[in-house]
Amino acid sequence: MNIDYRLDGSPAAPALVLSNSLGTWLDMWHPQISALCEHFFVIRYNQRGHGNTPLGPSPLTLEELGKDVIELLDHLNIARAHFCGISMGGLTGLWLNRYAPQRMNKLVIANSAACIGNALSWQQRSQKAQRDGLQDIAINSPARWFNEEFIQKNPRLLQVMIGRLATSQPAGYAACCLALSTADLRSEVSNMVRPMLIIAGSQDPITTVEESTFIHEKAPQANLIILPTGHLSNLSCPDAFNAAVIDFLLEPPQSGHSPHGGLSYRNFPYQQAPYPQDRTP
Repeated sequence: MNIDYRLDGSPAAPALVLSNSLGTWLDMWHPQISALCEHFFVIRYNQRGHGNTPLGPSPLTLEELGKDVIELLDHLNIARAHFCGISMGGLTGLWLNRYAPQRMNKLVIANSAACIGNALSWQQRSQKAQRDGLQDIAINSPARWFNEEFIQKNPRLLQVMIGRLATSQPAGYAACCLALSTADLRSEVSNMVRPMLIIAGSQDPITTVEESTFIHEKAPQANLIILPTGHLSNLSCPDAFNAAVIDFLLEPPQSGHSPHGGLSYRNFPYQQAPYPQDRTP
């Protein structure tokens, strides 16, 4: 098993898998660990071609990204787990809900969609990464990840994240882009039977509120909340994000849409999100 992962919290607690976004590493979840470990056995991992997880020889697909989670759970002898993924990690969670529901308890799908972007854009970005490397993509990423207010207030965080992406594996990033270019679960959302919390960002330019609403309306058991944030809500709104995840995962199961499953707006301030430079996953 070649997946790069970290474990936090008590193994006696319910398992919770955290899945990162494209171009980020497992330490993007640093603002969540303390709060989540009070309730869960937290499993973080780097997706294919990220951090120390190798890309592998086969062409990468969303199915392969999903199967990696199952392989990790098997390796850890965990029969079922909660799951929380953001962006590409969220799409991985949707695949798991559709094709491996027997291994999932509840899922949090943050700043994601059943189909992210369009095939041509992903193919072009993949080609750019392979041709030119990731330096330019990294420099331009903060504008996709965060709003301007957060960018101005958090220069150290952005410096670390840009450095992480700029020094990542171009082939791994490019392969994930191609996997996203063919990933489309829109026709399968109604068959995603496990309970989900959909977290959207009101200022997210990549995965919009409308795309989150689509999942909320089509999935059998889905709640939706909207946070005042851009694309990486776990970093820009960590307190609100943590509270939403914990409340949902600890709530007893209910059938159908939960009574509070509609749109929920809460005014949480933006915060400095710790993302230490000296932590090397």
